[in-house]
Amino acid sequence: MNNFLFKQVDNSSLIIFRIIFGLLIFLESVGAIFTGWIKRTLIDPEFTFTVIGFEWLQPLPGNGMYFYYLIMGILGLFVMLGYKYRWSMIGFTLLWTATYLMQKASYNNHYYLLILISAFMCLVPANKYLSIDAKQNPKIISFKMPNWAKWVFIAQMAIVYTYGSIAKLYPDWLNTSVIEQLMMTKSHYYILGDVLQQKWVHYILAYGGIAFDGLIIPLLLFKPTRKVAFVCAIFFHLFNAIVFQVGIFPFLSLAFCLFFFEDKIIHNIFLKRKPLYTSDEVLIPKTASILKPILFVYFCIQLLLPIRHWSIPGDVLRTEEGHRLSWRMMLRTKSGRINYKVVDKETGKSTIIDHHKLVSPKQYRLLATKPDVIWQFTQHLKAKYKAEGKDVKIYAINSKISVNGGKYTPFINPETDLTTIDWNTFRHSNWILNITPLRKPLSTKKNLK
Repeated sequence: MNNFLFKQVDNSSLIIFRIIFGLLIFLESVGAIFTGWIKRTLIDPEFTFTVIGFEWLQPLPGNGMYFYYLIMGILGLFVMLGYKYRWSMIGFTLLWTATYLMQKASYNNHYYLLILISAFMCLVPANKYLSIDAKQNPKIISFKMPNWAKWVFIAQMAIVYTYGSIAKLYPDWLNTSVIEQLMMTKSHYYILGDVLQQKWVHYILAYGGIAFDGLIIPLLLFKPTRKVAFVCAIFFHLFNAIVFQVGIFPFLSLAFCLFFFEDKIIHNIFLKRKPLYTSDEVLIPKTASILKPILFVYFCIQLLLPIRHWSIPGDVLRTEEGHRLSWRMMLRTKSGRINYKVVDKETGKSTIIDHHKLVSPKQYRLLATKPDVIWQFTQHLKAKYKAEGKDVKIYAINSKISVNGGKYTPFINPETDLTTIDWNTFRHSNWILNITPLRKPLSTKKNLK
């Protein structure tokens, strides 16, 4: 194990990855400012739906979040330039993790992935060459890195892609009904929109997605198929960038390909002036006894988290229990309807809350389909009424959801006072009705109506 983890290899791939990674996190940060994402997600809402347990972590008041993201952008530039690299990377990781935890109305898997990759980047020696740090302190210059510094990225992406492929192996994906409904929302795209409505395209996307996610890592690792796999990766990720507009994730995924190519190739393309390291010596650091168990525990967690929903009764597509942190990417469409009834315990008077006035449009779409958001909203209402001196019960009534265009079925038990229950992270909550009807997606024509 030591011979594999601590064998020294050329660090060209890591140096180039650092530069690309720094640029991408800079663009992600400033992009959030200029696209209005910060205003819509962190400033305009009356309150944010934090990750449960982190309610104390709230957005800065006023325009504070603009400065928050500006700082993240500056740290991204520092990472790209290799200036005060370690501190810059740690600072970005903490700030990004905090903003991930303080809201979940806007959720993408790449937000979570960025936390994990940022944590790796805090550990790896990515500033040993072509950096301001190396220029200011030539003693740190190095042309090598331990082998684990690239394999942690390969292993992480293998987990992401493999679970992404496995999750797609269910009827609504295999019969292309999910893809059909996803593509209907793209029908307005110029030229491409009409093509995306074709059934043969749906089959290519559905089965191509399974094949790509399941095979891309092995094909990149296998030298004879590496170049073809890389070309496929370029097409796949650019398609996702154009059609699904998922931020920096497609470009970050392409940047990971650096770690699959031979050191000499990356060196000759990007860093010809840097000496190529070829000695393959093994240098076991004093921290090896700490690093190895940390990596072992980390990857065990990464392997187990995505399958935790198998131990929770019910269909995860419906209940969402075990959905997050599981690489279940663009797997289903979901819609719902709900009303919130507030009952004054003292007077017995009941009121139906006009909840769309209390949340942002993006939050409103979650309030009928995400059980944790429904529970958090009732806790927010309870606190709000308590501040007015009222003790209330709150019920989710007329709650129904449709998965992948199927029949609307009851979702939340209308007889449960949601203010009296605790949230279960790893167990099924009985107030989430475990009804899994046979999903019969609507036809395209009916949906378009």
